[in-house]
Amino acid sequence: MSWAQALRDRNEKINKSKVVKEVSEEEQKKLDEEALSKYYAEYKEKLCPETKKDNSNQIPRFYFKLPSDDDVLQQKLREESRAVFLQRKSRELLDNDELHELWNLLEKHAAPPPVGEEQMINYEGFLKVKADAGSKCSQFFKPITFAKLYQKDPYGRISIMQFFNYVMRKVWLYQTRIGLSLYDVAGQGFLRESDLENYILELIPTLPQLDGLEKNFYSFYVCTAVRKFFFFLDPMHTGKIKIQDVLSCSFLDDLLELRDEVLSKEKQDANWFSAPSALRVYGQYLNLDTDHNGMLSKDELKKYGTGTLTDCFLDRVFQECLTYEGEMDYKTYLDFVLALENKKEPQALQYLFKILDVQHNAYLNTFSLNFFFRAIQEEMNKHGHEEVTLHDVKDEIFDMVKPKHPLHITLQDLVNSAQGDTVMNILIDVNGFLTYENRELLVLEDNEDVI
Repeated sequence: MSWAQALRDRNEKINKSKVVKEVSEEEQKKLDEEALSKYYAEYKEKLCPETKKDNSNQIPRFYFKLPSDDDVLQQKLREESRAVFLQRKSRELLDNDELHELWNLLEKHAAPPPVGEEQMINYEGFLKVKADAGSKCSQFFKPITFAKLYQKDPYGRISIMQFFNYVMRKVWLYQTRIGLSLYDVAGQGFLRESDLENYILELIPTLPQLDGLEKNFYSFYVCTAVRKFFFFLDPMHTGKIKIQDVLSCSFLDDLLELRDEVLSKEKQDANWFSAPSALRVYGQYLNLDTDHNGMLSKDELKKYGTGTLTDCFLDRVFQECLTYEGEMDYKTYLDFVLALENKKEPQALQYLFKILDVQHNAYLNTFSLNFFFRAIQEEMNKHGHEEVTLHDVKDEIFDMVKPKHPLHITLQDLVNSAQGDTVMNILIDVNGFLTYENRELLVLEDNEDVI
């Protein structure tokens, strides 16, 4: 090997070592920067804990979904935490002594002169009562509350009684909300049918108006009461209803009205949840059940009411509703009764519309109207009544409803027209049709009675 070649080899080795050295320095610089960033972040976190990064991804899965049924420990933990939460909320409510003290404070700060027998309070007194009543009452003493209760009093005051009733109503709603939540097993703000059944069953002993019920009737009473809640609040048949919906409807008021020691016969008859009403509905069911098998056949159901429902309609009821070997149980019967007794309500119209929608088009057309009215015509001919043509009835129905589509009547069209109950009477009940046909004569008779 020549000296020149040896020199070239040596230079190449030197150059290679330099390249390696340069690369290692670059990498080292990068590592140093990463380490500095890491240490600085840790130092900053210790110095200012509020700058700590979001660690929501580290929260246990328990907080994201309900524990499974087989996870007993988490189920018990969740139940216990909900119970503690509801107890705390219950302690935040005003008790009877605190309500009495609030009334005394309102009277103390009343602003004369009274309006009739009602004492009044101005906004200045309103704020004084808020200051004296304590933290539990502060939620009721909001400016917007005063403004809503203001009835154009010339002195700028509100009625003490109206305000106190408002507070009482709020406290009652909170108490009831907590009471219903105790039966919400899933803890999602809903009540299943079994949850509501348990609530009403345990409520029965607290309702004086139900003292006369025999214990062997309790299960039928509970079923009767629960069906009204679910018929109107769960029209889509999800199997659960919102507690918020239960509180906002009037059904719970009607049920708790049975706490009154004295209730007039008129109120009892009008209240679905009263003992006479429940016994009436169940008694009708037993009377229809002529073979005493606990179920109703189509022939037995035909005697319902005045016995003038058409066979065509009843056939469709048994096609669309849940039956057991062609017979109807008490729960299905209750839906049937609620629909026929409340035909003005959207939920009842939805129930009946499904039966009338023979072709499952989500609308009624000439075919649907003819399908049901033909049965009315047959009954009319049997009893020698004057024949009425489908063409005339069809035109009258479309004129009443005024549907968006000239040839189709939807459920929403019936609801919007406020004539849905009349349309149903015309198509499913002979007596309903005769009442509609003779409406002018009935009006004249009523006027003569008045005169």
